[in-house]
Amino acid sequence: MTLPVSPSPSGAGSGASRRTFLRHAGLATLAWTAAAASPPVLPPKPSPEAEGAALAQDLRNQPPALNTSGTLRRRGRDGKWLDPFTVRLEITGDEPAWQSHYHVFEPDDTWRETLRIAAGTAQPNEYHLTRVGENGGPVAVGPWRGNAASVPLAGSDFWWCDLGLEFFHWPAQRILKTEMRKGRSCRVLESTNPDPWPGVYARVLSWIDLEHGGLLRAEAFGPDQRRMKEFNIGSFKKVDKRWQLKSMEIRQVEADTRTRLEFDLEVEA
Repeated sequence: MTLPVSPSPSGAGSGASRRTFLRHAGLATLAWTAAAASPPVLPPKPSPEAEGAALAQDLRNQPPALNTSGTLRRRGRDGKWLDPFTVRLEITGDEPAWQSHYHVFEPDDTWRETLRIAAGTAQPNEYHLTRVGENGGPVAVGPWRGNAASVPLAGSDFWWCDLGLEFFHWPAQRILKTEMRKGRSCRVLESTNPDPWPGVYARVLSWIDLEHGGLLRAEAFGPDQRRMKEFNIGSFKKVDKRWQLKSMEIRQVEADTRTRLEFDLEVEA
C-alpha cells in the first residue's frame, strides 16, 4: 500500500508558517538561555545583628581551657614590671555549665584570693570571690553579675568580667566588617552594653579569627566612647578540642599600665 504524501506548503501560506515556526523557536531558545544564565535562588543573607548574635553564642559555647597554672604580672606607668603572682586555673563541670576557678598566690606563694566564674550556655555569668579576711581566714563574697563584675583581679588590669568574656553575653551583637589582624582574616564583632554604669564598658570591639573562631584582640570603650582597654591574645594551641591560651595581655589606655597572664604551656609561636 502506498501512503499518501502531504504536499509541501508553498506560496504566502508557506512563508508565514516558516516565520511563525522560527519565531517560536527563537523565543524558546531565548527562554532556555535566560533560564540557564539565571543564578540559583539563595537564602537571604542574615542581618549583621543576627550574624553577630550567632557568633557571640558560638563564642559563649566554646568549652573552657584545661587546668593549668601560670603567672600574673603587672607593669606600672614607670615601665617596671612588678613581682608576679602565681595563678592556678581549675575547671570544674562541663557543658552546658562549668566553673572556672582562678586561684591567686602572692610572690611568696601565700594564697591571696580565688575568683570563681560560674559560666556556660545555660545561664548568665556569676562571679564569686573568696579572699583572706581580717582574721586571716577565708571570706566568701558574691555573687556579682553584669556591670558589678568590673572588679580587678588581685589589683591587676584584668577585671573579672574580662576573664568571663562578659561582653559576649550582652544582648546587642553586630558584625561590622571583615579585616586582617595579626596576619589573620577576622570578623569584627561589636558588643553593646544595654545599661552601662559609669566607669565600665559600654561597647567592645572583638576581632574573631575566621579559621579557628577564637578571639585575637578586643578594644573596650566607656560610656563616653573613649577607649578604656586593649586586650591581646598571644600564642595558643588546641588541646583535646579546646583552645588553650599561652598568654594574654590587657592594657589600661589612660593609666598606661598593663598586665600579662602567662600559662605554663608549650606552644609554637
